[in-house]
Amino acid sequence: MSIGYAIHPGYSERQVTKGVYVMKERRLIALVILCVGVAVTLLISTRLSGAAPAWHDPDNPPPIYNPYPRGILPNDIFQEIERVRREVRTIENEALAQWQAMTPPTLTGQPPTLQGTGYQAVQILGKLMNFDENMSPFKNRACGFCHMPYAGFSGPIPSVNLTMVAYPGSLPYRAGKRTAQRYTYSPRYPVLQFYPDQNLLFGGNFWDGRSTGYLLQSADAEQAQHPPVDTQEHALPDTACIAFRLSTAVYKPLFEKVWGDSLDIKFPNDAEEICETPGGASVFGTSTTPIRLSPEDRNKANSVYDHWGQSISFFEDGPQVSPFTSKVDANINGLYTYTPNELAGAVLFAGKANCNSCHIDGQRTLLTPGQTDTGTYATNARPLFTCFGYSNLGLPLNPRDAFFYQTTPDSFGFTANPYGFGYRDLGLGTFLRSGFGSAPNPNSTWTALAPRMDGRQQVSTVRNVAMTPPQCPTTEAPGPYFQKEFFHNGYIKSLKQLVHFYNTRDVYPFPVTSGHCPAGKTEKVDCWPMPEVPNNIDMTIGKLGLTDQEENQLVIIMQALNDGFDPANPAVSTYPDINTFTGTCMTGGTAATQGNSATLTITTPPLPPCPAAICGVQPVPNPPIH
Repeated sequence: MSIGYAIHPGYSERQVTKGVYVMKERRLIALVILCVGVAVTLLISTRLSGAAPAWHDPDNPPPIYNPYPRGILPNDIFQEIERVRREVRTIENEALAQWQAMTPPTLTGQPPTLQGTGYQAVQILGKLMNFDENMSPFKNRACGFCHMPYAGFSGPIPSVNLTMVAYPGSLPYRAGKRTAQRYTYSPRYPVLQFYPDQNLLFGGNFWDGRSTGYLLQSADAEQAQHPPVDTQEHALPDTACIAFRLSTAVYKPLFEKVWGDSLDIKFPNDAEEICETPGGASVFGTSTTPIRLSPEDRNKANSVYDHWGQSISFFEDGPQVSPFTSKVDANINGLYTYTPNELAGAVLFAGKANCNSCHIDGQRTLLTPGQTDTGTYATNARPLFTCFGYSNLGLPLNPRDAFFYQTTPDSFGFTANPYGFGYRDLGLGTFLRSGFGSAPNPNSTWTALAPRMDGRQQVSTVRNVAMTPPQCPTTEAPGPYFQKEFFHNGYIKSLKQLVHFYNTRDVYPFPVTSGHCPAGKTEKVDCWPMPEVPNNIDMTIGKLGLTDQEENQLVIIMQALNDGFDPANPAVSTYPDINTFTGTCMTGGTAATQGNSATLTITTPPLPPCPAAICGVQPVPNPPIH
């Protein structure tokens, strides 16, 4: 398969050749989409009136969506999607076996409590739902597809991490705009709150903070409610589709046992057709509740959706995802002594490198030469290595991001990004304005803060940032390594590059966009292109004065934050399901220039002005973003 096209996941190559146009040249896309769009619009109208949809015939799959120029989609995209889907089904079957082996809990007491195995029941239920592919229109995407254990519950496809940044959704190849955040420790993020003394917001989930947790009082539980109805991810058109799919799930009895919800909702006859149509389809217009339910049944479906989010969050908070079993935890509890490089990295982390100002480890931040930390960790301390805040690090715009190219309608009449390269990711600022590409802000008193928050993205925990499958023991070239992507837009491709960016952003700045560094300069080594959003840039980093050795020592201490370390058997990871990776490791090159090969180079085109729909929404960015 060439880099310029891809095949619909869930169908064989034989089937695809019968039912899918293979678009080899981008100049054909507009004509193909026009023709297919008209036909599909007619088909959608037919399907919602009760007729059998033509693309459910295995020989006639839905058309692929490929607005991308050659080189954006990786050439192994189909094979890798199928690999991850097989791994997802393996873990789902494991969860089913865990449920069948579990002694059922007993509901007793006041208030009624699931005595005995209540904890396990909720966490196994969350695991079952997290790895259930049926929770998408074409029954080909689970939450776990973008969040696999061996990658620290982040993106599991090395070639996607190296190229298109965001992961392909249920309708190929719609894709989002950012990297897949890690699940690990995400339930520990509090509800989004404003702190007046600092004039800042802390808490919430997602890069832009749009999962506030205001209703469920859990930002993480709310986070689990977004992807199923995100047009670029699972793409279900109605939250009630989750209840509809759960009503026929094999683990339905467990859900009803845990939550007491009744799944005997009176769904209309066209519920299946609706749930098999991706969200954003023109046939739905502006409706977000196309399934026609009585008020009583809509309330039941809403309750199911809340319990969906809460179950997944409890799974993520448990020992299968967030176990606090790293070398750092063992060191805190006196079970492991740092190597000299790990100790040097820990000292740098809390001092010269200034990591601890945002990725808080529970100790003092020592920025002045000669300062000495005389304190010790409390026994069984569990630092989360994040401040729960938001920061604009001044990252360049990443021209590889698939979102910039989704400027034409897909086969269902949906256009993800009509602004193309005019789009600017304002992060938290966009959410506070309820702006394009984010979600409604449930607290209007925060809207005035938007200009101060433009460009800020969530401060992730450092825990498991370096996690990889055992057979690919590092994120760093020459490896053998597992290719990951870092920061919200995937611009950075190794931890060495990440630390080097923090260290030298303001040492090697150039007024160019990515792909246009001057001759004799190497991007990400001695040339950093200008920031995508120049507002509110964090100036506590950028010129740290670290040596090459000190940069490497910081990488080493970050690797020491991988869960699954057993002091009694340090060579074998105890992290659950970390051995499910069935792909291939990468080798060669250097961490400093990882992802910089000529075959991967995509230059940023001339950037149009930021459109009014993004940068003109009140209160406007200050200073204005052009």
